[in-house]
Amino acid sequence: MNRFVLLSLLLSSFAVGTDDFVVGGLLPEIAADLGVTESVAGQLVTVFSVVYALGAPVMAGLTARLRRRRALLVGSAVFVVVNLATAVLPGYPAVLAARVVAALAAAAITPLCFTTAADVAEPDRRGRALSMVAVGLTLAMVAGTPLGVLVAGQFGWRASFVFVAALSTVALVGLAVALPDLPPAPHVPLSRKLAVLRRPVVLLGLASTVVAASGGLMLTTYLAPVLREAAGVTGDLLAVAYSCAGVAGALGAMLGGRATDRFGAERSLRAAILGHAAALALLAGLTALRAPWWLALASVGVWGFVGWGFNPPMQARLLALAPHAAAEVVALNSSALYLGTAVGGGLGGVLLATAGPAAVPAVGAVLQLVALALVAVPVSRTARAVAA
Repeated sequence: MNRFVLLSLLLSSFAVGTDDFVVGGLLPEIAADLGVTESVAGQLVTVFSVVYALGAPVMAGLTARLRRRRALLVGSAVFVVVNLATAVLPGYPAVLAARVVAALAAAAITPLCFTTAADVAEPDRRGRALSMVAVGLTLAMVAGTPLGVLVAGQFGWRASFVFVAALSTVALVGLAVALPDLPPAPHVPLSRKLAVLRRPVVLLGLASTVVAASGGLMLTTYLAPVLREAAGVTGDLLAVAYSCAGVAGALGAMLGGRATDRFGAERSLRAAILGHAAALALLAGLTALRAPWWLALASVGVWGFVGWGFNPPMQARLLALAPHAAAEVVALNSSALYLGTAVGGGLGGVLLATAGPAAVPAVGAVLQLVALALVAVPVSRTARAVAA
């Protein structure tokens, strides 16, 4: 197993994840510099997520006929250039356009990182190789976002995008030096990828992902204004808050997987969604009551733990509902998560502008209950037995 290539792929996914997550921590600075409200600045996240969700299958088709090495290097180079451009572009429309291009590049890079990791590893180590790419995305929340917020605190929000570009440049150089010339991945027609959507149980499962992600990731986008209102959390303390959420989220994802193995996907998923609703309701109450900063940060940790613990049982449940279309379901669930991020970003912006910061976690809690209702819709006995 080529560890240098895998480390470069991990760093590449880390850069992509940081580029996505860090914007939420920079909203006050971006809004002030570009002359827009925080709710409008939050649409940078919405647009990125929509373009990623819709662009992933398109970019997969465009890169399918390219040699893997060339596709990854070109995608990474575009990603570097557009993030450097974001650091110097003068106004909101230009920055928004740059986020569109960055999302398209990310939509090409991330799936290629996973398929390349699988191909450079020995057959009995592919799971470990794939987990390294996934760890890069998790580390983006644990370390990348707090580091980006700290960089912004010292040098301004634009420096955070230079930081992302630097990370991606190191990954690009590593891939250019060590990645072998792999053949293109087998091309799967888009119609085949979407055929699984004809199953109502899969549609319901994906709908619950969209709704739950909308409620939870809405707070990710607007965490900075919510914590500022809740407990006066800003600056370096905001970076600590993101670290708390990230570390707790990594633990939640691990324990969510173990709970799925022990108690089944259905029960674990329902518990995670219910816990997520409770954590968001708690944050809404603390925001309205102006809590002490340490209590707000502890609540963010609880929110991160149950929020990231939702993903393993959701993935397992979808795979159980469509066991013969595993790759397609996983890809569609990824798009559903980004679509949920987009919906949450748009809705959260409206709530922030019209009802105030406390409304963001409050409505997020309600959306978790809607997701729980969707999960509770009866499916066939066979599918439920497998999922359990």
